[in-house]
Amino acid sequence: MSKAKQGKASTSAKILYQPVGLISSLLAGLIATAIFKQVWKRASPNSEGDPPTPTQSEFPLKEILLAAVIQGAIFSTVKAIVQRQGARAFAKATGEWPGD
Repeated sequence: MSKAKQGKASTSAKILYQPVGLISSLLAGLIATAIFKQVWKRASPNSEGDPPTPTQSEFPLKEILLAAVIQGAIFSTVKAIVQRQGARAFAKATGEWPGD
C-alpha cells in the first residue's frame, strides 16, 4: 500500500493493533534469537559456539562487540519484517493501516 492509500490511522485502529504489535514483537524476538544462535555457531571463533556476553572475561572485547553487532542487525531486520507483515495483515483484515 502506498502512503496515500493508507491514510492516517484512526485511534481505534491503533488501539486494536496494540495486541497484534505486542505479539509480533515477541515472535520477532524468538525468531531473531534462534537465527542469531545458528549464525553464531557457524561464525564463532570459540569452540563452544555460544555467543559471549559483555561480562564474560574470557572473551576479548572484539569478539563481544562482533556478537553484539551481528545480534543487533539480525534482531532489527527480523523485527522490521515481522512487524511490517503484521501491519499488512491487520490492514487487510480491518481496512485500516495501524501506524502513523
